[in-house]
Order: sequence, then C-alpha cells, then structure tokens
Amino acid sequence: MDFALSEQQEMLKKAASEFLAKECTKKLVREMEKDEKGYSPELWRKMSDLGWMGLVYPEKYGGSGLTFVDFTTLLEEMGKAIVPGPFLSTVLCGLAILKWGTEAQKKDILPRIAKGEAILSLALTEKNASYDATGIKVKAVADGNDFIINGTKLFVTDAHVADYLLCVARTKAGRNKQDGITLFLVDTKSPGISCTLLKTFTGDKKCEVIFKNARVPKDNILGKPDQGWKMVDEILGLAAFFQCPWMVGGTQQALDMAVAYAKERFQFGRAIGSFQALQTKMANTVVDVAGARDFTYQTAWKLDQGIPCKKDISIAKAWTAEAYRKACVEGIQIHGGIGITQDHDMQLYYRRAKALEIAFGDVDYHLELVAQEMGL
Repeated sequence: MDFALSEQQEMLKKAASEFLAKECTKKLVREMEKDEKGYSPELWRKMSDLGWMGLVYPEKYGGSGLTFVDFTTLLEEMGKAIVPGPFLSTVLCGLAILKWGTEAQKKDILPRIAKGEAILSLALTEKNASYDATGIKVKAVADGNDFIINGTKLFVTDAHVADYLLCVARTKAGRNKQDGITLFLVDTKSPGISCTLLKTFTGDKKCEVIFKNARVPKDNILGKPDQGWKMVDEILGLAAFFQCPWMVGGTQQALDMAVAYAKERFQFGRAIGSFQALQTKMANTVVDVAGARDFTYQTAWKLDQGIPCKKDISIAKAWTAEAYRKACVEGIQIHGGIGITQDHDMQLYYRRAKALEIAFGDVDYHLELVAQEMGL
C-alpha cells in the first residue's frame, strides 16, 4: 500500500486548495452562518462545474468515476477551508442511491446531483438523537401504491434547502427493532412536509422535519421494504468516515495558524514558539494530525478495495475527532485571549471541531464499536 498521493491526486489537492482560498474566504464562511440558506449558490455552482459533486459517481451517471482516496484528498482541502453547505449530505445520499437504488432512480437523480441541480439530506435521527434502530419511531403505512409517513425527524442537515430527503421510517413492528425499517426517497415539495431551522453552536443548518400524512410512492423505496437497517448501518459508517478527512483538514489548519502565530508573536524578547511548553503543544498536534491522516487514508484505500473496514472507520473517527478538538484548544491557548474572539478564525474551527466530534457518533460511541468488532 503506497500512501504517497498520485500525480492526479496532487493536482486535485493543489487545484482545490487554490480554488477554495479564492472562493471560500472566511468572510463567506461567516456570512453563511447568518444566511438562512447556509450556503452560497454561486460557490455551489462553481464546485459543480469542477465536477466535485459527482467525483465518486460512475461516468454513466454524470460523474467522474474517481476513487474514495481521490475524494478524501478533496475533502481534506474542503475541511481546511470549512466549506459551508450541503455537500457531504448530498454526496452521501447519492452514494446510497448508487448502491441500492433502482436503475430509474439512479438515472433520474445522480446526474442531477453531479450537475449541482439536486440537494439531498439524510433524515434519520429523532428526539432521542440515537443512531440505533430503537430510535426510529417515524412510521410509514402502506396505502395502495403509496406509503403515508407520519412523525418528526430532528437534526436533519440542510433539509430546508434539500430537494429530496432520504427518510428512515418504520414500516413494520417486531421484536427485533432492526426489522421493519425502510428507506424512502421523499420529494420535499410533497404535501404534508414542514421544515423548521434549529439554532446551532456552529451556525450550520440543522432542521426539524415534520411529516404529517406525507404521501410517498412505493417506487421511491430504496432497496427492499422492511429490510433497510443494514443499509442504514452502512450509510452511517460512510457518513462517519466522511467527517474524518474533513477534520484532518481542519486539524492541519488549526496547527498551521498556531505555528505561524508562535513564530511572529514575541514575549520577553523572544518568539513564544521558542518556549518549551508551547513547543510541546504544537509537537503533540503534529503527531495527532499525522495519525489522523494515516488512519483516514488507509480507511479510504480499504473502501476502494472493498475490504471490510467497519473497525477502521470507527478508529479513524475517534482519533480524528479527538485530534481536531485538541488542536483547536491548544491553538486557542497559544493565541491567548484573542483566539476565542469572534474576530479570530480559530473559533470558527473550534466550534466545528466540537460539532463534528459528536456527528454520527462521538469518541465513546466509536470506541464501543471498536470493542464490539474485537468480539468484546
């Protein structure tokens, strides 16, 4: 296994870095925190024109047919720039359609995602915020050629701008809570669906989505009825993995900002970076980000090879989440009081580190999954 990036990947990394430095400034990031949409349609269009939306989809569906390692390279740069918007949720749902959707669903939706014409979001968690099948209370009841969905989903990312929701609902009761789960592609323009923005720590757009007798055609089922939990479990793993390269990029940026400041800030007649206490903080972060990057790219490689990597995903998620948070905390301490002010960029990364730490399972959750994979 060669960890060196290929020439194509190096070109993608450089192009993405230069593009985002110009188009996704911290001014834009701050504006999008306050903007109701939460993303810039202009930036979205430009990313689509670059082929980012369809990077990992096959060419026959309008994509580029690249690998997860290629995609990881891009996500690291996006995390470094903390790109706002529904990119991850849209690509994630598109990959679910690619794997389990009908040919008609693929031909209809994937090319539109690749062109930037469709936004998707995963509607999974409910009031208990659980990633377990026992938390699925939203019900879908068959009615002729349709299903009628009732219930409430919470913390649905970017649902207010989504064209489709990938809704996880219970279609059958049983002793085993993992049975009777079905995934539906729900058109957000359908009657009976309402969406309310929630206030969040990071300014990202989480929503409450209420289904009230929302009618969905049976043709919009993803995979097999009542057998959807295995799909959900795999989607959750992929979603957790997508956070990893994003956090690697953020960790690297937090480190770079801290090192730059430590070299230019003088105290007692010398650069503060010359003091051993601060050197230790920054050296530890170098170790953390190196481990985070290695775990992440190794997992991406396994995904490309089709090697089972559930444990690897949890190891990567636990490590990168811890690394990102610690890097931001140390960066704030190195900067002193200014590091936590709204005018400084470090707080932008800190708030996202805290949010991503719990997204799709916190550190303890993934350490427990690692233990389970070990047979403990």
